Amino acid sequence: MPNSSSISEFLLLALADTRQLQLLHFWLLLGIYLAALLGNGLISTAVACDHRLHTPMYFFLLNLALLDLGCISTTLPKAMANALWHTRAISYAGCATQFFFFLFLFGAEYCILTIMSYDRYVAICKPLHYGTLMDSRACATTAAAAWGSGLLYSLLHTASTFSQALCRGKDVNQFFCEIPHILKLSCSESGSLRETGFIVLSVLAVYGCFAFILFSYVQIFRAVLRMMPSEQGRHKAFSTSLPWHRGRENVLAVCTAAMVAQALKLNRIP
Repeated sequence: MPNSSSISEFLLLALADTRQLQLLHFWLLLGIYLAALLGNGLISTAVACDHRLHTPMYFFLLNLALLDLGCISTTLPKAMANALWHTRAISYAGCATQFFFFLFLFGAEYCILTIMSYDRYVAICKPLHYGTLMDSRACATTAAAAWGSGLLYSLLHTASTFSQALCRGKDVNQFFCEIPHILKLSCSESGSLRETGFIVLSVLAVYGCFAFILFSYVQIFRAVLRMMPSEQGRHKAFSTSLPWHRGRENVLAVCTAAMVAQALKLNRIP
């Protein structure tokens, strides 16, 4: 049976069997990709060119836009190319590279979302300390920590996953290289258990970040309702606290495409 040293390529999920549907999926993915490019490009340009937007909130929003652009660029172009050229293949090195960059960018993006919630919490709940807690040095340090955390997260998963012997074929039942589908090809139970342990820790970290985000925004809403009796003041405060929803929606772009792929795969099962 083949192992990881003899596998030169993987076969990604084919979204359709007929040429017409493949082209339809190409145009659908292209539309999603161009929308992400346009949205993130406009945000990056506006923040970089307008000095009035050189504030902590927009600094983190710029980081979020760049990360989102990179995240979606690691998956959709290859899926579009496979649909357009009627192929499923991705090289072993290409799969490992896609796997690494997707986890790196996705992990850093979630960290940035968490930092953005803290930034808004300090701005609204502790405004007198905002200039001290979120100065330029603090912003640069936290952003670097987010990127570094994503890098470490990706290195651990990539090294753990691709160091295993793969002896159960080369079909990846997803349109991009993803942890659970790569693990299904592993012939090492101990290696799979180790990576499963990493996944459990990652899920706990994600839920911890989500709990922190939720707590931050609950505190923000309580503070706004308590301290700002006027409707106009509340609207202004809430409007400065919700840019992270744009980032959250962009994070879901690849997830949405993945769910579409899974639905298409299920519909093809007789």
